[in-house]
Amino acid sequence: MIELVSESRCIQCNICVNVCPTNVFDKVPGALPTISRQNDCQTCFMCELYCPVDALYVAPQVEPLAEVDEKSLTEAGLLGSYRQKLGWGRGQTNTAQEDSTYQLLKYFK
Repeated sequence: MIELVSESRCIQCNICVNVCPTNVFDKVPGALPTISRQNDCQTCFMCELYCPVDALYVAPQVEPLAEVDEKSLTEAGLLGSYRQKLGWGRGQTNTAQEDSTYQLLKYFK
């Protein structure tokens, strides 16, 4: 479930607002997007995946966490960790080629 929009990292690009399939965020002119409908989050990680500055944290739990703070998430390396594991972003190595389903595609070319 979406838990945090980082105040220090967010550049107000609103990509998260646009990619969220369940309309969890609200665009706020001149401010960070707000998590307005957290309970509608389906934990699809699309917002975290597309955030160009790793300013979002989606917890794998489907229930809201009791306490979330940016400092502890940053120290634990969790901001942007989903993007990194998938190999998205500048300086990352795409990991799709390691996926067994992707490997099957070479037989259909």
